Amino acid sequence: MFYGHVYLHRKSNQGDFVAMNMYEDVVAINRSSKLVEGVKKRLRVLNVQNRRHGIKARRGDGTFGEIVPGETAIVDSDFLVARGTIATVEIGVEVKILAKAMIKQIDRVTTDLCNQVVQFRKHGDNPICVGIVGINEADRYVSWEGQRSYPTTGHDGYVHPIQEAAEAQRRLLNLAAPAFDEFLVLPYRANNEPPYEFEWVDFGRTTTDYAAVLTRVSSKYQRRP
Repeated sequence: MFYGHVYLHRKSNQGDFVAMNMYEDVVAINRSSKLVEGVKKRLRVLNVQNRRHGIKARRGDGTFGEIVPGETAIVDSDFLVARGTIATVEIGVEVKILAKAMIKQIDRVTTDLCNQVVQFRKHGDNPICVGIVGINEADRYVSWEGQRSYPTTGHDGYVHPIQEAAEAQRRLLNLAAPAFDEFLVLPYRANNEPPYEFEWVDFGRTTTDYAAVLTRVSSKYQRRP
């Protein structure tokens, strides 16, 4: 979302694309035969809300479950998990990306995360709920609205991401994480200015934490009745 090009925070499908790739990774590690078999048989799919859009432009809600009987799954080239209309919610993933002004929006983000868990569970399917939040730790940042740019200054309401990252993470872990079965914070650095570089704060730890979440999700799914 950041590397090599400008990041536009108002694009609503970006979190969906992250969630979609998490499902790909859950299948790829092959730790749940039940999940992998369901995906291969196209009985378990990623929810899609608009069949007219391609995989990168889709607008979904990060949910995975049993396809509606009679529906034909949409199979996308180079992707393991097909898409379709689901009858049940077995796994739900909600993604938030915090790039700047994190404390200003933290209450809304926390509420959105917790409300999404309620939505995942509203039909009584007892889904595995996963929260993923990216938190920027860059020493400066530029946001974009069309052709206009808004760089952080470090003061007067335009603080740099690194000045807020630790407090944002603390609040999310205290207030949002308990609502989820799995909650993953991904610390990163991106200043959103040419040449649009991106890096993980700690690549090794991020890889380990992410792999552990994938493994636990697989284990929980395997134990489902």
